[in-house]
Amino acid sequence: MLCRLVSDSFSLLFDVLVFYLEFFVRRFIGAVFGSKGTHFVFSIEHFCCDRPNPTLQVIYLAIIGATYYFIINSSFSYIPGYYLSEIHWYTSFFAVGVGILFFLLTSFSDPGTVKADNVSEYLSAYPYDNIIYTEKECSTCKIPKPARSKHCSICNRCVARFDHHCGWMNNCIGERNTRYFLAFLLWHFLLCIYGTIALGLVLAGRLKELRVIYILTVYYGIENSFRSLAPHVVQWLLGSYNTQILLMVFLAIVSLLLAGFFGYHANLCLKNTTTNETFKWQEYINWQRKLSEARASAAALKASISGMSSEEKRPASKCKSFFQRSPLEDVEVVVKRNMYDKGYFHNLCEIIFPLSTRPSFLQKKSK
Repeated sequence: MLCRLVSDSFSLLFDVLVFYLEFFVRRFIGAVFGSKGTHFVFSIEHFCCDRPNPTLQVIYLAIIGATYYFIINSSFSYIPGYYLSEIHWYTSFFAVGVGILFFLLTSFSDPGTVKADNVSEYLSAYPYDNIIYTEKECSTCKIPKPARSKHCSICNRCVARFDHHCGWMNNCIGERNTRYFLAFLLWHFLLCIYGTIALGLVLAGRLKELRVIYILTVYYGIENSFRSLAPHVVQWLLGSYNTQILLMVFLAIVSLLLAGFFGYHANLCLKNTTTNETFKWQEYINWQRKLSEARASAAALKASISGMSSEEKRPASKCKSFFQRSPLEDVEVVVKRNMYDKGYFHNLCEIIFPLSTRPSFLQKKSK
């Protein structure tokens, strides 16, 4: 119960942060560039994210390639060093290669396309909850629309257990490739942490090898304490190894962003829900809440009218009126009931081993 409460709180906090970040970015762009600049920036966003094209894929490859090049060019000459052995030449290359592999798997794997020849299997795999999913037909594909699926207007196909369309991957994230997407986020988070720590150890090794602390204390007479030495050490590092420090800061910031993004999607997977379903549930809950408030208001108005038409009664005291419950306080609380949540273990198994890859699914398809 406590774990679920913490995960729900994290999910809510992440949604709020994303909302306010988007809000302030829009305000900032409007204030700096004006309406024409805002229109230009969002037209670029539309081109990159709202239509199928490899622009963001190329940008990703350029970022990871350029970052790794600068690390090699600026730091590999100090390996092996005081803290790092030459094995990090090979482990770094392996780590970057695995990251690109996960990127390619996510980008070019089938997200779980629903077609006429497999729609019956998906219909049996994901039953309708008759709340946010009801039996209907896809108006574009002209086939029955399984629960948890959505027709992606960018890819122009129905995707099973649809989460979202990722512009960086130029692909949908769905039932069959969510595992690769999570692996991509987790591995790149660990890759950025590894790079930050490795660069930090390179700088620490240079401090040891060049005996910077010894020189500062003996020849310059600086007190051998952290408070006294820190400003001078930082000044020396910024003057001599500014490229490595910039790379460390960049990798640390990216790792924090990836940690938040991975945590958000891992939380969704543990509850067996998706980004698309999160929005659907929010819309449903808001609609039910407004409907309940309208019913309560109508009932209160009806009671008030009937009271006015009856025999005039002694007016209630102000004190009693103050403590009287509002009719809106009796509005029924709408609770999210996710019938697809089968517990953390089974939910995780469904991500790692998608239903459409299991023998039971394939046997039904062959029949």
